[in-house]
Amino acid sequence: MLKRGDFGEADRILTIFTPERGKVRVLAKGIRRITSRKAGHLELFVRSRLLVHGGRDLDIVAQAESVETYRPIREDLRRTACAYFIAELLDGFTGEEEGQAAIYELLVESLRRLSSERDLWLTTHYFEMRLLGLLGYRPELFFCVRCREPLRSEGNVMDPAAGGLVCPRCAGDESELQTVSPQAFEVLRFLQTRPYEACATLPLSNRVRREVETLLENYDVYLMERRLKSAAFLRDLRRRWQALDAQTPDSGA
Repeated sequence: MLKRGDFGEADRILTIFTPERGKVRVLAKGIRRITSRKAGHLELFVRSRLLVHGGRDLDIVAQAESVETYRPIREDLRRTACAYFIAELLDGFTGEEEGQAAIYELLVESLRRLSSERDLWLTTHYFEMRLLGLLGYRPELFFCVRCREPLRSEGNVMDPAAGGLVCPRCAGDESELQTVSPQAFEVLRFLQTRPYEACATLPLSNRVRREVETLLENYDVYLMERRLKSAAFLRDLRRRWQALDAQTPDSGA
């Protein structure tokens, strides 16, 4: 489940993501009652098997059974924040009834990683880059989007409106565009083309992480025409827990 909202006295409208139908809104009647048997199976970021039947406006959840609960996500605030970010990205970029099994598999794989991996930053932004590719928004990172010449690692800028990187010659003095360091250039291309395990071998300094995060966020904002609330929360969380992060190596959010 990606998000939920209260409806009436005891019901909820749930936004779920399915392999066949993509994003769907359903009505869970009586789920807010203490006696509800379905409530525990319809939590945020829980993978469940549902039996639904058609309603007048929304399909109605008749039965629910948990398949994977991803419990560590709910027990760690940083993992929870990353899950909210993934859910907000998916919700913002997809319309209802647009099924794509590959996106569903990416979501399941990413929630599993958020439950177990140490580097939450990598898990989150690997999902972000792969989602962009699956949806047809893959940023161009290998050829200049203006002159189509192969890109070298230095002096490029990111132009979200053009759909990717611009070489130094074409960029000229466009100071409003963000420069991409050689290190961020490499990381972005790894995230886009290499398996997760290969990306995990990259040495990632805090500076490069912040740069890549900003580049991707600006690209998302241009496409979605709004900022992600969860992205701001993640940044604030990172600042607040900076001292703790330095002491606990498994907190790579």
